[in-house]
Order: sequence, then structure tokens, then C-alpha cells
Amino acid sequence: MSLNAMIFAAGIGSRLKPYTDTCPKALVKIADHPMLEMALQKLERLQVRRVVVNVHHHAQQVKDFLRDYQSDHMEICISDESDQLLDTGGGLIHAAPLFEKGSDILIYNVDVLTNAPLKALVQYHQAGIQLVTLMIQKRKASRYLLFDQDLQLCGWRNPKTQEELWVDDPEPNALSYGFNGVQVISYQLLTLINNKKSSFPIIPEYLQLAQSQAIKGWIQSSGSEWFDIGTPDKLDNASKLFLTCTSQKRQTFF
Repeated sequence: MSLNAMIFAAGIGSRLKPYTDTCPKALVKIADHPMLEMALQKLERLQVRRVVVNVHHHAQQVKDFLRDYQSDHMEICISDESDQLLDTGGGLIHAAPLFEKGSDILIYNVDVLTNAPLKALVQYHQAGIQLVTLMIQKRKASRYLLFDQDLQLCGWRNPKTQEELWVDDPEPNALSYGFNGVQVISYQLLTLINNKKSSFPIIPEYLQLAQSQAIKGWIQSSGSEWFDIGTPDKLDNASKLFLTCTSQKRQTFF
């Protein structure tokens, strides 16, 4: 099955100030490489045929970068959210006309740096019957996705406020995982989301759909690394690690 992709690159990046005062989050550099460049190269190696990049904050800078970006085998489309930031759910639905009909879609947050085997994630999704496959990891997080013993999504929790959302009744033995900002969705999902708002998050939609659809977790292998480049400190740490890697290991992040 052919594979499309979407890079969520429209965010304001308020936690990355002052870098994002004059630069879009997507073009903030890890070492000498803009995060968007690293994401695009990773998707091209996965043989993605078409990638959609959404833009909002300093949108013209991202558009200029994509105009100049050279790709021999991957078509790059822009989903323009300049007028309004649409969040993850609204952004996906706004971009829906740009995807090839019937193709699975790999969604990648631009501020994620990982050398996890994304090909294995895609293969797992395409070998099953799930509507969504979420890359997850046992780690400390500000929000947790909750899964049953079969890794079917069953809830969401904010550990700071103790707010919880459940698919059905609360599951006392639910497994808590951090969501790693990478997922694969079946094209069918685009037809099942009925939220009438223009801007809305995707996770509440998954919780609703999980009543009747397979929304599964895929656990990132323990031997791979993952970084959320959400703050200046995290950016500095990722850049230092990247620069100290061997050239061979460095290539695993692209």
C-alpha cells in the first residue's frame, strides 16, 4: 500500500522562545539541521510518495524553505493555516483533500527527534486492522494515553490536574504511556471525524472512535532514542548529543 505523510509544523513554539520569536519552530536547528529538514529526509527514506506540511507561525519562511527543498521522489504539499491555527484534529481535516485517496498517512510532529524504526511502525499498522497506530513509550510525561492489556486506547490522563477521560468505564488496570508524536492513520479516519469546529485536538476524537474502532499503541523499542525538542534546554541537549554521535549513528536520526 502506498504511504502518504503529514508533518505538523504549524505550531507557534511558545516554549521554544526566544528561538521562535523570529523563526518558525519547524526551522529551528538541531546542530546545523532544521528540524523540518530532518523530518523530510526521514520520510523520504521511508518512500513516502506525498507529504503535507501545515504552516502558520512565520508561514512564509516555511513556504520559502519548502520551495527550495529538493526531493527526487516525494511530492511536497502545503496546508496553509496562516489565518487560523487549527490544532491537530482541525489541521488534519483541513489537509485531507491533499492526500492521495486510500493511502495510509504517517503523521510526524516536527519537534520530534528519534531514531525509532518507523518502517516497523508502518508495517505493524498495515499488517493489522487498526484505524490508528500511536507510537508510545514508558516515560514521564505531562499527559498520558491509557491502554488496556491489548494496547487498545481506553483513556487519557493529566497527572498534574488529575483530569481523566475514558472511552467507557474507568479501567483500574490501564497502562500509562507517553505519546511520542508519531502515528499512522488509515485514510478511512478522515471520513469518520465529524467535529464541526475548524480548530480542535485529535486525541478526544480518538477516544470517541475507540468505542468501535481499533486505536492501538505501538511501543517504541527500548534500544532507540526519542527527544521532544520543546524547550531551549531540550534543544541544547539534543544538539549536544547529535554532535557527539558517531557519523553512523547520526544518520539514524534522518
